[in-house]
Amino acid sequence: MNTIATIISLVILASNMTSSATLFAKPAFDINTEVQHLGSKAPQLNKNVLKLALAAYQKAAVKGTVKKPVLTVIDYSLPSSKQRMWIFDVRKERLLYNTYVAHGQNSGMTTPHQFSNRTSSKQTSLGTYLTRDTYIGSKGYSLNLQGLEKGFNDNAYNRRVVIHGAWYVEPSFIKKAGRAGRSWGCPSIAKTLARPVINMIKGGSIVFAYYPDRNYLSHSGYAVA
Repeated sequence: MNTIATIISLVILASNMTSSATLFAKPAFDINTEVQHLGSKAPQLNKNVLKLALAAYQKAAVKGTVKKPVLTVIDYSLPSSKQRMWIFDVRKERLLYNTYVAHGQNSGMTTPHQFSNRTSSKQTSLGTYLTRDTYIGSKGYSLNLQGLEKGFNDNAYNRRVVIHGAWYVEPSFIKKAGRAGRSWGCPSIAKTLARPVINMIKGGSIVFAYYPDRNYLSHSGYAVA
């Protein structure tokens, strides 16, 4: 390859890398506008919760953490009988899934009200997570999560807080029991949805778990709208 061709190739490569970095690392969107756009696709999702989730997503993206423009929002202020998990394609402004999600056994019965970052607490952790790799474990196809917020969920990986499928989050069980079953702290979803959902969000997307907890909202470094 001659010198001119080499230079052109390097310029193209640099341009592609810059475009990719801009797309995933520093998304240029106005949060309030994005709340309106995505909110129209998910009318049951509280717009204030969506705003905090988008703020957390943008904060993570600016840090260069986001590798996939997908945002999962979990509103734990809602009971487990409600479809309280929403998954968005941020770039295309599309709602991909709206489904049920469990909370930790020691966080509450139908609606959680206690949260913990401690090992063996069997409680849900709040805050911003990064999705990582997948594996096959005792719960089947599962997704590792990395907690990004110190003191709130940064022990998630060591606690083995993961997304996995569970029979007790199937719609048929919830309809019969009046609520989803509870996990040991994992945001488990219906077993029949585990593979497609995990494949959609794995590898560097953001998960935001919300509850109107004063301590979390006043100290979070991500959920700052």
